[in-house]
Amino acid sequence: MLNLLGSKKMLCDGISRRDMLRVGAMTVGGLSLTDILRADEAAGRKSQKSLVMVYMCGAPGHQDMYDLKMSAPAEIRGEFRPIPTNVPGIEICEHMPRMAAIMDKLVPLRSVYGSPDGDHDSFICYTGRSKRQQPPGGWPSVGSTVSKLLGPRNRAVPPFVGLSPDTGHPPYGSPGHPGFLGVSHTAFRPSGPGRADMVLNGIDSSRLGDRKQLLSSFDILRRDIDASGTMDGMDSLSRQAFEILTSSKLVEALDLSQEDPAVRARYGKGDDKNFGDGAPRNLEHFLMARRLIEAGARVVTLNFGRWDFHSDNFNGMKNTHLPQFDQGLSALVEDLHARGMADDVMVVAWGEFGRTPRINGEAGRDHWPQVGGGVLAGGGIKAGQVIGATDRLGAEIADRPIHFAEVIATLYRHLGIDLETKLNDLAGRPQYVVDGKKPLPELG
Repeated sequence: MLNLLGSKKMLCDGISRRDMLRVGAMTVGGLSLTDILRADEAAGRKSQKSLVMVYMCGAPGHQDMYDLKMSAPAEIRGEFRPIPTNVPGIEICEHMPRMAAIMDKLVPLRSVYGSPDGDHDSFICYTGRSKRQQPPGGWPSVGSTVSKLLGPRNRAVPPFVGLSPDTGHPPYGSPGHPGFLGVSHTAFRPSGPGRADMVLNGIDSSRLGDRKQLLSSFDILRRDIDASGTMDGMDSLSRQAFEILTSSKLVEALDLSQEDPAVRARYGKGDDKNFGDGAPRNLEHFLMARRLIEAGARVVTLNFGRWDFHSDNFNGMKNTHLPQFDQGLSALVEDLHARGMADDVMVVAWGEFGRTPRINGEAGRDHWPQVGGGVLAGGGIKAGQVIGATDRLGAEIADRPIHFAEVIATLYRHLGIDLETKLNDLAGRPQYVVDGKKPLPELG
């Protein structure tokens, strides 16, 4: 512990020689300061890869997007028609023409399963696991796990950023929770009033630095008497806040006015208002995700719309959701390729389950946890192929079941994380980052 009351032998900066030696030998969790800095440097070298995850709140109908069933009866088939893509033999919905034009850069998933009960919750998309039988503290999301294992690529930019405001149904606004990894690995959420806190109001950086030095001294004292470990998490948040406030990098990434107008027009604006109790259909979030990755974020999650169409499914899909999703996702994928970022950034877009094959009496589709869909792009994967298939009615998996956790394992492999890695839960028990699932071998 530093001597805060002074010392007889002081260096020119007011710190004693003995305290200087103590700082160098100070340990946190059994690691010296030198060890921590060396580990941070090694983590930065381990992977420069990144991830954008689009959570499609409320679960879109797989048979209305990537897996249309034209040989099924009308009450199952619905009104949408397939269109050819730029990959022979692959067809998708007519209301996604931009994605059809870049199918050679995409991988539709037609046989995703694993939702245990059909409840509306983003949890399985962010973790690949069921909420049942969680360890003490709960399962951490992909973003929090990456934050823990890899740390920041740039200290002025959080490793994990969530682009969603709060929503009427809280899971629709979740960026992914830290679980047993704790508060220091939660998502940084720039949406809403918190963004105003990212500027220095009347305080220059030198004064902020003085405050940081003083707070650091007191934090060491408090941490010494804190048996719960809470201070370590709060110290991490404080350090991150100081880095953000003393650098313009994050603020610039969030400032879309600095972007080429032609690029902004390609992404479009969409609608920044929440759709019902769901998330916005904010197309600028797709662009912001790319800018955040460029600035140094490792994982960016964004929440899009509310796809829970129990009634008026086809009007809801074609008039509000499909065209905007088509524009935002295709713009992101094309932009990553144009900037030479496609191999380093993997993109996944999906919801928590699929929709019923049979259209109900209100022209809607209900919950169907048996099978759903999604789409992958980037990350150097073997694109221009479809993985998985359902039966003639889109009701059951006919070929190549894909568990959510297999996709999560694929994301971890891309990010350079060893799937045998274990992290301790709040009871001290080691837990695998992915439990018993392997990456999708079809992707190369």
